[in-house]
Amino acid sequence: MRVVPRILKTIAVLFVVIIFGGAVWLYASPPELLRVGDGYAAKVVCSNVFIAGRDPDAVLYEDVQAPGNPLLRLVRVAVDREEKRVTARILGLFAPGYAIYRGGFGCTAVPDGNFEAATKSVQNLPVTSVSQSNATWPEGDAAASSNDDGLARLLADKSLIGPAMRAVVVVHNGRIVAEAYGDGFGPKMPLIGWSMTKTVNAAILGRLMLEGKIGFDDARLLPQWKDGEHAAIRLRDLLGMESGLAFDEDYATVADVTRMLYLDADMTALPSGLPVKALPGKRFNYSSGTSTLIAKIWMDRLGSGQAALAYPREALFDPLGMTSAVFEVDARGTFAGSSYLYATAHDWARFGQFLLQGGVWEGRRLLPESFVAAMRAPTKASGGKYTQAQAWLAAPGGDSSAEAGLPEDTFWMEGHDGQSVAIVPSANLVVVRLGLTPSRLGYRPQTLVREVVAALQKQ
Repeated sequence: MRVVPRILKTIAVLFVVIIFGGAVWLYASPPELLRVGDGYAAKVVCSNVFIAGRDPDAVLYEDVQAPGNPLLRLVRVAVDREEKRVTARILGLFAPGYAIYRGGFGCTAVPDGNFEAATKSVQNLPVTSVSQSNATWPEGDAAASSNDDGLARLLADKSLIGPAMRAVVVVHNGRIVAEAYGDGFGPKMPLIGWSMTKTVNAAILGRLMLEGKIGFDDARLLPQWKDGEHAAIRLRDLLGMESGLAFDEDYATVADVTRMLYLDADMTALPSGLPVKALPGKRFNYSSGTSTLIAKIWMDRLGSGQAALAYPREALFDPLGMTSAVFEVDARGTFAGSSYLYATAHDWARFGQFLLQGGVWEGRRLLPESFVAAMRAPTKASGGKYTQAQAWLAAPGGDSSAEAGLPEDTFWMEGHDGQSVAIVPSANLVVVRLGLTPSRLGYRPQTLVREVVAALQKQ
């Protein structure tokens, strides 16, 4: 009978050894999937705490754990407010992910843990205060008076504004005529646009076009692209997501996009080195790596690191009065042109109105007419869904304007988890919708926009 206790003891010892060995392995060489998860958590918490002023526990639960991969529910975060750093670890122990706040440049993931290099990669950019003006929007932030209770009823309809809505702003004839906010959110809180950042990044490039510093047909766009297949890639190919680069935009695993955002200190390293898998201009491939390279290209054209870092605010945000805008930079000093712009709903609306007005603001042309036209012109390779300058003609979910029951001239800025700005020139209308609404929930903002158009037509 002594055999049984010995067997049980041996099993217990083996169990302890396996657990200990697994812990040592996770600590010394964590899988990349865990590192991506912790890097994502650290970055999201950092930006929402230091830019939006939100509670870190609420951000961890609402923004990271509730809508995400089940593994994210094991993540624990620590916020160092003095050093302005966030650390995330699985079970509070393994695969640490880091992020650091750098004032006017917001937060950045620091996947290599080199905080000194991340800090030195950008020089000081003062944090601007969100506009407190009582003047009517867009000069200030007060909504115009509206006698139409119908719009208010539409924005109170949860089936129209969608689950986890955080902000909806309706701009008609250049004035805010209706707005609504989710619990805990308001007109002064900067919110992330995710891939709507791509359109803003493109507009910054358009500012350089107006100055004659870059053109649609420029090629040999990066130092490492002077020869070979990459030399033929033109700027217009990148803008239309038709570069031919083999970028994998799969967020469910460790793919090119998650590696770029959460494992690489220099976000340009991976996409710039990818092979060319198709002739430029012949195949559509939606790619956040492409947008990051666009940021690198326009920054290089400005020649000076400091001049490039100051350019978005000087060339675009200040003229538009987007006082809340925070365009975040990677750990080596390149703007994250694919994903990381925070702004209030009023400032997202200002940018949408700017595009509605054809790149003109307060009588001053800031974008070439040809560039705004490209933002509204379809690309052939995308089947008419994407435009020639980092915007969408297809509504979220892939519907055409006709299929969505919207005016044919409608075009869109679209972002992850339900961010959108609909721009309808023929109705003189901009509709901003921000939230945390994963695509699996099936929400479509075009239904809201269609109802708003119909309500305005009745006035």
